[in-house]
Amino acid sequence: MDMGKRVAVALLVVAVVAAVAANGEGLCGVEVSELLTCRAAVTQPKPSPPSAECCKAISHADLPCLCRYKPLLARFGVDPSLALALPVKCGLPPPPCRDVTIPLSPVG
Repeated sequence: MDMGKRVAVALLVVAVVAAVAANGEGLCGVEVSELLTCRAAVTQPKPSPPSAECCKAISHADLPCLCRYKPLLARFGVDPSLALALPVKCGLPPPPCRDVTIPLSPVG
């Protein structure tokens, strides 16, 4: 599977898990289709600048919530540094991420 498809599948898997946890609201307040507009900006080896659609999606995101997913991003081909740099590249404040961990509480 090529890198683009792996990233799309990865974002979809993460979004589905988050949607279940958040009663269907998407991932941190952003719909999956909106997050996919950012794919080219968060994958190596040649990331592109974020599109206007990507920046619009990120502007509606719950940035502290997105920080919780940082440990999972690399597993799915998303460069965590690029992903967390998106808000600044879009003219937004940086996400308030520190060393983050994902709570292992059951969904439901």
